[in-house]
Amino acid sequence: MIKPSPKPADDADLLDSYSQTVAAVADQVAPTVCAVSSDGRGIGSGVALSTDGLIVSNDHVVGRARSVRVTLSDSRQLAADVVGRDPDTDLALLRAHGDGLCAATLGDSSRLRRGQVAIAIGTPFGFEATVTAGIVSALGRTLPAQNGLPLEDVIQTDAALNPGNSGGALAGSSGAVIGVATAIIRGAQGICFAIASNTVSHVVSQILRHGEVRRAWLGVAVHTIALPARIGHAAGLAMRSAVVVHSIAADSPAAKTGLHRGDVLLALNGVPTTGADVLLRLLDGDAIGRTTPARVLRDGALRDMLITPAKRPAGRHGHNG
Repeated sequence: MIKPSPKPADDADLLDSYSQTVAAVADQVAPTVCAVSSDGRGIGSGVALSTDGLIVSNDHVVGRARSVRVTLSDSRQLAADVVGRDPDTDLALLRAHGDGLCAATLGDSSRLRRGQVAIAIGTPFGFEATVTAGIVSALGRTLPAQNGLPLEDVIQTDAALNPGNSGGALAGSSGAVIGVATAIIRGAQGICFAIASNTVSHVVSQILRHGEVRRAWLGVAVHTIALPARIGHAAGLAMRSAVVVHSIAADSPAAKTGLHRGDVLLALNGVPTTGADVLLRLLDGDAIGRTTPARVLRDGALRDMLITPAKRPAGRHGHNG
């Protein structure tokens, strides 16, 4: 007896939950990603943040250009002005001459965990809407930017990034953009980096308000570490992470105050410094010249001190806090 052929499976039956997640995020985020071309600098990527033309990309993609061209997912080609640049975070904000763009949603990068799904969408080698997937490999990384300054609070991922992905989206499983792709380590496999979305939000808001990112300066380079709950409780702060100082510039406010390498900065002006991105936001232009209380953990003991951030010196390399 001949058995009837099995009923063809629906697509949903053929896709496991992981594949469904990646496909759904790709459908949601890909329309927000565009190609960015600048004279003499090839092609990178960008992510639209508003329907009326705001696009974030990498500073190293736009270079010193005042205007670039963007190619949207619907194949429209638009001229775009460079509204502002921030080499310290390798970010640039563009304003495309057009509307009706699909806009991405920026997520909260402070809630990320290692092992989360990470989906990269960009235009590597000019191939539009290319999707790669992996996980969040590490958080709070520091790596050198092209101007010699350290990029702080960087997300490490094994989602494949290639030339042209720079400025593209790194999205989480909800479809929110958790980072903007920035760098790869040539010769390495599965080690790629993205600027955390909270840093992106801060830089974009500063550029829109001031045309630049105004920064106060302590003269420290920091990285984010996990913090035992008991230490946060002892300090009277609800926090599970903080920033540790790994270098201090000579004659800086931090050096004059007596901060030491290895100090764990728990709070600045009463705000828990749970990550390098938080410290970056606290050191805005309003903090310049304002004497500010700081709470520090040194050799297991809590210390309170006062520190007065200065205006960040032009061309200062190696310290961005």
